[in-house]
Amino acid sequence: MTMKVGMRELARNSNILDGYDYVEVEDKKTHEYKGLFISPKYAEEFKAFLDDKLSKDIQEQLDEIKKFAGTMECEDRYKNLDGKQLMIEVSKAKCGL
Repeated sequence: MTMKVGMRELARNSNILDGYDYVEVEDKKTHEYKGLFISPKYAEEFKAFLDDKLSKDIQEQLDEIKKFAGTMECEDRYKNLDGKQLMIEVSKAKCGL
């Protein structure tokens, strides 16, 4: 069973959520969809689904980045320098020192 409620109604009475599989929340004034509340009986299943989806999205982004990782070689004079030292050496090279 489902229901659509306004944000003001939900703020005034959270017991509206009881007895429904999910409740859609919208701003009644602007008719903007704000979100969804799901029943506790579906919460674990939905949480597992969402965790899986987020993991896949992150893995896709990492795979995209890995295409370019390690494709460039560093000059010998810059190897084994920490971040601050690297910035100093690059600045010196740009100035011709």
